[in-house]
Amino acid sequence: MSASSPERLAPDNAGGLMWEPAAESLPTHQLGELQIQRLRTMLENAYANVPFYRKKLDAAGVKPGDVSCHGDLADLPFTTKIDLRDHYPFGMFARPRDQIVRVHASSGTTGNPTTVGYTRADIDTWGDLIARTLAAGGVKPGDLLQNAYGYGLFTGGLGLHFGAERLGCTVVPISGGNTERQLKIMRDFGATALSCTPSYAMYLGDAARDRGLRPEDLPIRVGFHGAEPWTNELRLQIEAGLGIDALDIYGLSEMGGPGVAFECLCKAGMHINEDHYIAEIIDPETLRPLPEGEVGELVFTTLSREAQPLIRYRTRDLCSIISAPCACGRTSVRMSKPIGRSDDMLIIRGVNVFPSQIEEVLMSIPEIEPHYQIVVDRKGYLDVIEVWVEVGEDLFAETMGDLERFQRRVQAQIYNVLNIQAAVKLKEPKTIQRSEGKAVRVVDRRKGL
Repeated sequence: MSASSPERLAPDNAGGLMWEPAAESLPTHQLGELQIQRLRTMLENAYANVPFYRKKLDAAGVKPGDVSCHGDLADLPFTTKIDLRDHYPFGMFARPRDQIVRVHASSGTTGNPTTVGYTRADIDTWGDLIARTLAAGGVKPGDLLQNAYGYGLFTGGLGLHFGAERLGCTVVPISGGNTERQLKIMRDFGATALSCTPSYAMYLGDAARDRGLRPEDLPIRVGFHGAEPWTNELRLQIEAGLGIDALDIYGLSEMGGPGVAFECLCKAGMHINEDHYIAEIIDPETLRPLPEGEVGELVFTTLSREAQPLIRYRTRDLCSIISAPCACGRTSVRMSKPIGRSDDMLIIRGVNVFPSQIEEVLMSIPEIEPHYQIVVDRKGYLDVIEVWVEVGEDLFAETMGDLERFQRRVQAQIYNVLNIQAAVKLKEPKTIQRSEGKAVRVVDRRKGL
């Protein structure tokens, strides 16, 4: 039986499908036993092949064979993004480079990205997890997915692409942007599913309406939207604008990309693929586990990744866990939509942006004073970022043409580091608000929208 054979699929109770019915509806006690078995195997791999983890586990006084129940997780060390950057590029890999078939990467605060490696088995697992994601939305072999996530080092584009192919779909790798072409291809090719950021889905809906297209004029039935935070209110607008079911998906490059968790058509939280990840919620201050239902920081431990096992990785995303049974029939726990972060990272159109990245750029330009403010807003349904900088009186004495050239130079330098467009606004000295305490470097006007 081929990977995309329809016999592998089974209907769920919500109008979607299960790609791997036995795994997705595994009884809770069996799922728990499988997790412990895979956890010990993962720990053995990490201990034997990743010097960083051997040192951390030895310091904690824990051997892989000591773990016998979920409660033992609390004895294991945490992993942070800083740990990954400190071991750039391949220091966290558990396999030699010649066994790594692909490397992705995410942005870094000081120039070094966090790298993500995959063996062939890891790629196959990733494909299955994306196939689960798409099937839960009713996508089946023969459907056509218009994939408007970015390709390249970003995990979104290729992750959705190969998972859709594994399910047996036709994939249009259109990537992001070029809205006129997106709408033409969608209609001409008869796309039945769409994958893109939620803000871009909203933008597509508005663009379609501006061109006189009604939701019923568009062939897509379902959309899969992640890579940035979004609300249920935005979901309703996307669904009305495109005439689809808009489903949330969750992933992060450190865990291998999208496919960590997904919504079914019940839209009651994202099902975590617990046979491949163990999720915890901790207090970000005390680092102690929190009871179910309480909001805290989401922590993941990989169970099946060969190339890059990660132990108790702190995502910094704040959410809660739901274990009550879902009407769809899946037995995995669900995570709520993240409501914020426990650090200062911003997510702008799917790109991770740290204020420290922008500060590094600004402070490397002599004409800029050490006072700046980052203003994040939403225009229409797209996130925009402005950087307000104070410059000396001498610069303001220059001609308008000189000021505009300087402004463009700063914008170009920010783009070279962040790969995102930021509008730079030049301010006269002492016009950016000062604080007697901690400087307010970021003003996020999206909160509450």
